[in-house]
Amino acid sequence: MSRLKAQPIALTIAGSDSGGGAGIQADLKTFAAIGAFGTSAITCLTAQNPRGVLAIQGASPQLVEKQLEAIFSELRPGAAKTGMLYQSSLISAVVNAWPKRQAPPLVVDPVMVATSGATLLQPSAIRRLVRDLFPLATLITPNLDEAALLLDSAITTPEQVRQAALELHLRYGCAVLLKGGHLKRQTTAQDVFFDGQTELILSAPFIRGVSTHGTGCTYSAAITAYLALGLDLIQSVELAKNHITQSIAQSVQVKKHTALNPFWTE
Repeated sequence: MSRLKAQPIALTIAGSDSGGGAGIQADLKTFAAIGAFGTSAITCLTAQNPRGVLAIQGASPQLVEKQLEAIFSELRPGAAKTGMLYQSSLISAVVNAWPKRQAPPLVVDPVMVATSGATLLQPSAIRRLVRDLFPLATLITPNLDEAALLLDSAITTPEQVRQAALELHLRYGCAVLLKGGHLKRQTTAQDVFFDGQTELILSAPFIRGVSTHGTGCTYSAAITAYLALGLDLIQSVELAKNHITQSIAQSVQVKKHTALNPFWTE
């Protein structure tokens, strides 16, 4: 009888960030920090650093499907997330490979635009994302820009954030975590969670003087890791909010840049 401690498994389906601050790299660090064994299916390669994205190369849809087949056959995850999917064919590959029975909770981070402004989801892929992938989602985690694009409506006030979270849930049927950290003229980073029954207003003070990228990836990865550990969705979102807040507050210096620290300590 094995005395080895079983470790829960989390899966990220996303792009690789060669600069290490976002994407697959951020997700795997976050999984490890929280105590989940990280697995991955890489959808695309990026030539990227904290200043911007120099190039993007999508993987073949067949390779994405094979990566997922390999993971689900031997390392079935307790929870999964998607990040950068980039193009319609890759979204279809994920949908085609997704288990039809006993699928794990799925967190969909609809990555559309990088912090630097680079386009990370081709416009033609947005329809495929909402039509085919959102119905599989347990939770979607758009930021304000992504929510405004999905709703075709500007979001500029805290009340509009709340209304947008409600509208996204009504439109797509899954739980929503709308990240309001980019809302202007606010003293707190306020996010709104709504699942049709429970609304949570998740607030934390803005961390001044810190400029990082990968916050959305890290936030959704933390939710996924906590789900893999067996926590329910509300617990996972609440703990993930604290995780991303501390990861920002305890950021580290990397050359001339600041980077998130998912291995923060109390």
